[in-house]
Amino acid sequence: MGVNMMTAHEVTKKVINKEELFILDVRNPDAFSDWKIEGENFDYLNIPYFELLDGVDEVLDKIPSNKEVLVVCAKEGSSVMVAEMLSDEGLTVSVLQGGMKAWSEHLEPVKVGDLKGGGEVYQFVRIGKGCLSYMVLSDGEAAIIDATRMIDVFIDFARSKEAKITNVFDTHLHADHISGGRKIAEQTGATYWMPSQDAQEVTFTYTALEGGQEVTIGNTAIDIHALYTPGHTIGSTSFVVDDKFLLTGDILFIDSIGRPDLAGRAEDWVGDLRESLYTRYRELSSELIVLPAHFMIMNELNDDGSVGEKLGVLFKKNHGLNIADETAFRKIVTENLPPQPNAYHEIRETNMGMIDPEEEKQREMEIGPNRCAVR
Repeated sequence: MGVNMMTAHEVTKKVINKEELFILDVRNPDAFSDWKIEGENFDYLNIPYFELLDGVDEVLDKIPSNKEVLVVCAKEGSSVMVAEMLSDEGLTVSVLQGGMKAWSEHLEPVKVGDLKGGGEVYQFVRIGKGCLSYMVLSDGEAAIIDATRMIDVFIDFARSKEAKITNVFDTHLHADHISGGRKIAEQTGATYWMPSQDAQEVTFTYTALEGGQEVTIGNTAIDIHALYTPGHTIGSTSFVVDDKFLLTGDILFIDSIGRPDLAGRAEDWVGDLRESLYTRYRELSSELIVLPAHFMIMNELNDDGSVGEKLGVLFKKNHGLNIADETAFRKIVTENLPPQPNAYHEIRETNMGMIDPEEEKQREMEIGPNRCAVR
């Protein structure tokens, strides 16, 4: 028997296809309970690797023989050690290549639709972190919205589509992950846009993004129309792309709504949040397909692995859009908040250009689940 390597891409396909998988996670229990690989048909056993240093006899009868087995740790090393011991006992197991670090950083590109002029929209699903980025392609040009720090994925994908990256947008100043938007713009010569209301302390040059602006991508007039929708941050901006897609940033998700507290201004911004969700979005077509910047749970994934739903459906099914009493709404979104994202102060400072941590430090800052939503 041998030890196989399973990539984050291969695990992602198992999540999307709802396949069965048994995961032996050998991280500490607190790390496992805070954040793990999630799949509809996944089963789990969490035993810290240090409890297995003297052998794996105690877990042999807990590992099924009729399911594929994946051993997971933080960075790969510990899981290889445990997997080799299991292999010596006659079991066939795989190891997650790169560990949870690789899981956190993997981006899966998924096509979400075509544009009227022949272009395409792709969603980049950061499956282990719940982040969603976008690329709009038209006539050899590309625009990227809410890029993560793994910028090579976007640059290489645009190159594979023979498209030049001309515009890069951030819908708001992110607090749960480090944006790659500015670096993509620097490397490609693209224009970098961000909301001026969120950029008062930034240390770099940017192009101000304001509500009502239209930016054309390609020669087929694929307009990305900016819609000012404060609430998650004071500058949060949504985009209507080709009168078909509504990119909502962190204001509206499929099964939840954005939290207003990551700059310490929950009481001040909750009114803006309600105004954006209950008034500004109500003025839009219910046929627009909502494409958020995050998802919380795997149930939000569609059958093809994308995350998106018509705005009209969300007005019927999303609890956060159906709280009629304003006082009740205010109470829910200020008193029902999940834990803060890890290192969110440092992430905000990084995205403002105030600090520039080493790559390994950036990885540590981002470890953990998405916590941008109120549900």
